[in-house]
Amino acid sequence: MAEVAESPMMPSVVLRTDRLVLRAHTRDDVDAVYLGAGDPGVQRWLPMPRPGQAYTRADAENWCLVAAPQARVGGDGQQWAAVEAATGAYAGSVGLTRTLWRTSSTEVGYWLAPWARGRGLATEAVVAISRWALCDQEFQRVELKAAVGNTASRRVAEKAGFTYEGTERNAMPLHEGRTDLAVYSLIPADLGPGADDAG
Repeated sequence: MAEVAESPMMPSVVLRTDRLVLRAHTRDDVDAVYLGAGDPGVQRWLPMPRPGQAYTRADAENWCLVAAPQARVGGDGQQWAAVEAATGAYAGSVGLTRTLWRTSSTEVGYWLAPWARGRGLATEAVVAISRWALCDQEFQRVELKAAVGNTASRRVAEKAGFTYEGTERNAMPLHEGRTDLAVYSLIPADLGPGADDAG
């Protein structure tokens, strides 16, 4: 009888930065996810749960209890709740997705609640996760894609050390219309010698 290969998955880990704890979502995060993901500033660039559909508390509950855990178990990547280390306050969601195990590449995505913006927390989370993927998990490429008009998200990519590669035209639906995506990448050579000792 032929042996069936298990689907690859990332290890379940908690990551810590100077100001954040990145951990699995729980039921206690549902209300914060509902408020944060439903914010117009998030919805402008990330049409969750799908284009033209309003974000509900049921969507937040599904994300925390089903979709986010399933992303890891199903091999797509891993999703973390970003909470402030000092207060435990929920800041947003950050994760790795669209993981291609054969090519050893993955994509980082994130959103921050309005109360957590403007303090560099997104950059801090993206740095932690992308370095974890490249150094600890030995991925060879981490991509970051942002709507071309989303200047805040593009600044995160640049501050986190990603290199701009070009534009995917008409690549993503929004609640209204579609957008081009600016494509950024980070590879091990970008981190320099000793990068895997920096964590």
